[in-house]
Amino acid sequence: MTLAPAFAEFLARARSDLRIGLPVLLSQDQSFALVVSAETLSNERLNAMRALGEVELAITAWRAQTLKARVYDDDLARLPVPGDVNVNWVQSVADPVLDLATPLKGPFVSNREGSAALHRLGVRLVKAAHLLPAVVVVPLEAENIAAFTDLTRLDFDEAMTAIDAPAALQALVSGRIPLSPETQGRVHVFRPSDGGEEHYAVEVGQPDRAGPVLVRLHSACFTGDVLGSLKCDCGPQLTSALGQMKETGAGILLYLNQEGRGIGLANKMRAYSLQDQGFDTVEANHRLGFEDDERDFRLGAEILGKLGVGRVRLLTNNPAKVEMMTQSGIEVAERVPLKAGRNHLNEGYLDTKAEKSGHLL
Repeated sequence: MTLAPAFAEFLARARSDLRIGLPVLLSQDQSFALVVSAETLSNERLNAMRALGEVELAITAWRAQTLKARVYDDDLARLPVPGDVNVNWVQSVADPVLDLATPLKGPFVSNREGSAALHRLGVRLVKAAHLLPAVVVVPLEAENIAAFTDLTRLDFDEAMTAIDAPAALQALVSGRIPLSPETQGRVHVFRPSDGGEEHYAVEVGQPDRAGPVLVRLHSACFTGDVLGSLKCDCGPQLTSALGQMKETGAGILLYLNQEGRGIGLANKMRAYSLQDQGFDTVEANHRLGFEDDERDFRLGAEILGKLGVGRVRLLTNNPAKVEMMTQSGIEVAERVPLKAGRNHLNEGYLDTKAEKSGHLL
């Protein structure tokens, strides 16, 4: 039916539902479960889920490591939610920023029987929604499914395939913008088909598509780019990259809305709070339950392709960007170092990027 939602649209709906605290119905073969974000769960919905069966809290292996909970499912742990606790307990387990306020947690007993597939999908969905990577799950019997037809329903195999695939980008509109008295620019807006945030390409001058074109893949950083925070080097890198493009007469800056290495601004602020407690940037991400870096640089390659660019001189200190561009069909003729913004407040941050993330500083 033409007016009915396609699967990608159901996936977008699921992300939105989880952000506002609604459960989603997940299925695999004849297994079913209700899944809701630990971060947005209410006491009313927690009690309603308890009436359906044993409730579990699924957290990533990184978060489980912090809590000294056993991991039997490779990348996540399933913790029974005690019957006498409320959402404060759930959120204190899910959110490491609360660890100092509630230090006496555990010991935890992890479930090891049964499949963790639907829990895994739930965690992937809340990550995509930029929520804490923790979900509350209750299994459902097949005969009870009819009571939840109002909820968004996703099939495991379809959803995992769709989550791993990069969203198609539509070139929406472009407009000229003067970048200096001598330099004209053009901003291109690209909208993803999955309902996610838009991404931008800033074309400086008139880059020769025959290339190689000077290109910067820049991930959005509200604190550095807008507020001028000295905690990172993002703002100075953005300014330096645009400056080099103006100086050489042409270039393309891709501004990708992947704040906080892809975890979103709220989780980035949680990571900052953990850094204030003495953890470095990688340790903070791990304590939150995320990987070192959750970004998808394939987006940059797709945008370059739509702009007719196939060969680049890539302004970056991050070898992962070079590798991803190459794997995505963009030839990197040269890696151009971009060293800017080091100060006494971000020296530890930059040293961690070099030592743990392989940045060439």
